[in-house]
Amino acid sequence: MSIETVAVVGCGVMGAGIAQVVAAAGYRTIVCEQLDAPLQRGLARISDGYARSVKKGSMTTEQADAAYARLVPTLDRHSLAQADVVIEAIAEVAELKYELFRALDSICSPSTIFASNTSSIPIHLIAQATTRPDRVAGFHFFNPVPLMQLIELVSTPFTSAATQDALRQMGTTLNKTVVAVKDESGFIVNRLLIPYLFEAVRLLDAGVADRDAIDTAMKLGCGYPMGPLQLLDVIGLDTAVSIGDVLARELADERLSAPQRLRAMVANGQLGRKSGGGFYPLA
Repeated sequence: MSIETVAVVGCGVMGAGIAQVVAAAGYRTIVCEQLDAPLQRGLARISDGYARSVKKGSMTTEQADAAYARLVPTLDRHSLAQADVVIEAIAEVAELKYELFRALDSICSPSTIFASNTSSIPIHLIAQATTRPDRVAGFHFFNPVPLMQLIELVSTPFTSAATQDALRQMGTTLNKTVVAVKDESGFIVNRLLIPYLFEAVRLLDAGVADRDAIDTAMKLGCGYPMGPLQLLDVIGLDTAVSIGDVLARELADERLSAPQRLRAMVANGQLGRKSGGGFYPLA
């Protein structure tokens, strides 16, 4: 199928990043939010992202201006009827996603592909909220979207080959590497990453080592670009807790549930970089 218009629902950190790369790749990009304030914050993030690309020399000013002009901001879900592909990037709360996909199913053309950026929720559960499970897949980007090269393409037993091919080709036009994965909670990256991150918090709680020692050990001992506690700040502590809760429930493994320290930090508003600090204060 020919993809010309892509809609991104949600303009937070992930949604804004996705919209930024989609518009830069030449697609007309509808950006939908429920309220104007988060929409304007997201558009500002996108504008700043293009400005950084111009400063680095990876885009010209003309290319950045053209990409931003392809963005179509809206607060009206009915505007999504124009989209060939809709990418959902709202909060990692299952019921919110089910409600959105039910609404999209009644708004969009029967030919529209629905893709979820969920980090952990099984795609078949999301697809059941629609009448088109053959046109529903996971399309999982990583933060920060403009820099991270991976997309996990998650297919259920009902996802058609045509849907998989269309999303794979689209991912290639975004200059991403697309890897195929079956619909299993956590997919590849978070299935491996979340237990690692939570174990680092448990080591800290147990007094095995302090924050800097844990992060330094994993950077120098395993060649990782950042340590697990620093990475939690980048991901967002609230996001990690939500992913862990889904994994623990779906895989019936309580070790995948977030440590109490993380829950307390989230309750205290310490979400990581997006809130001004988590394990590390922002400079």
